[in-house]
Amino acid sequence: MKRRDLLKSCLAVGAAAGLPFERTGLAGVAAPGPDTFTEDRAAWVAMLDRICRPVLEALSQRRLKAVMPIEAFAGKEQDRRKTTYLEALGRTLAGIAPWLEHGASSGVEGQLREHYCEMARMSIAAAVDKSSPDYLDFGGDRQTIVDTAFLALAIVRAPRELREKLPTPVKAQLADALRATRPLLAGFNNWLLFAAMIEACLFLLGESWDRMRIDYALREHQSWYLGDGTYGDGPHFHWDYYNSFVIQPFLLNLMDAVGGQEPAWAAMAEPIRARARRYAEIQERMIAPDGTYPIVGRSIAYRCGAFQLLGEMALRQALPEGTAPEQVRGAMTAVMRRTLTPAGTFDEKGWLRIGVAGHQPGLGEPYISTGSLYLCTAALLPLGLPPADRFWSGASMPWSSVRVWKSEDVRADHAVDG
Repeated sequence: MKRRDLLKSCLAVGAAAGLPFERTGLAGVAAPGPDTFTEDRAAWVAMLDRICRPVLEALSQRRLKAVMPIEAFAGKEQDRRKTTYLEALGRTLAGIAPWLEHGASSGVEGQLREHYCEMARMSIAAAVDKSSPDYLDFGGDRQTIVDTAFLALAIVRAPRELREKLPTPVKAQLADALRATRPLLAGFNNWLLFAAMIEACLFLLGESWDRMRIDYALREHQSWYLGDGTYGDGPHFHWDYYNSFVIQPFLLNLMDAVGGQEPAWAAMAEPIRARARRYAEIQERMIAPDGTYPIVGRSIAYRCGAFQLLGEMALRQALPEGTAPEQVRGAMTAVMRRTLTPAGTFDEKGWLRIGVAGHQPGLGEPYISTGSLYLCTAALLPLGLPPADRFWSGASMPWSSVRVWKSEDVRADHAVDG
């Protein structure tokens, strides 16, 4: 079956990510029905394909720089060309890596996933080959620390598909690309975790790695913990979603990759997980009955990627007590519906545009460009759970705000100081 036929089949089942959103009653606050909504997964897969296909098809064919448009802050278009393509690759793969690694292995979804695994590996090969027209200039700009780290995160999340199956020469080029960022100075904030993730990936590749960069990032973030599941972004607190965009998912995945390499790191693992559970609880409560959420802080144009940590904890089957996977599925489906389906979200060729609910270029800071926007794929992490998992197969459930605003009696929230 050709890829185009696979896509048509997926869209027929998922109704272009439309029917399941309506069937679960997410347009308002109507109580979900008693059915099991296997269609939700088809909708998520269809949306994954819609978002990621332009990036990975172009890069796997070594023509990303030739065809990808650059939308950016006025006057920053040329400057963003230095980094936007690597942003698109690293962020796309970081979000879909669990699906590449653990998604369905049969049927229409399984065939589509196999095609994406092949495109992902070909895209990495194109990105790290200095003779490629799509070589992504690792280390050429300070911003490449960030998106080399997102690429590293993808490899940590999908070691079989994105590391073990890479040809040996590509692995060597990848290691060189990772090391190329070392002369660049990371900021004294969440960027320390980017430098750490790059080193963790080098460790997993069997290359020499710098323990100090990882130790520094972990110890500083321990000192920046503020309580109630929240870290400062550096020494100070920021009202934004960076605990979910970067901080807590990176801490969790660093524990997976290298937590056992030092006793001091291993001792951090359970506090990191406990804090992540609390933050996931807060995130679930932030999602309104209609799928909206507070539009606060920088990088809001990453759309539903703001709920990466909630999706990460669902993927890990580590949601807080009293937060059911089915209600998280409903809440995150509602968020994706609000942020990915409004008119103007995609241009006429299928590339993402700046905004939260449609095309809103005023919401893009000077560092935001087209490639940046692909962090929205982080909301797709639960696709790494098998279709039979209760996250997908369980009867739909209302999330916290739906219940509260329908006047149901629910348990009170309370702070956690751990």
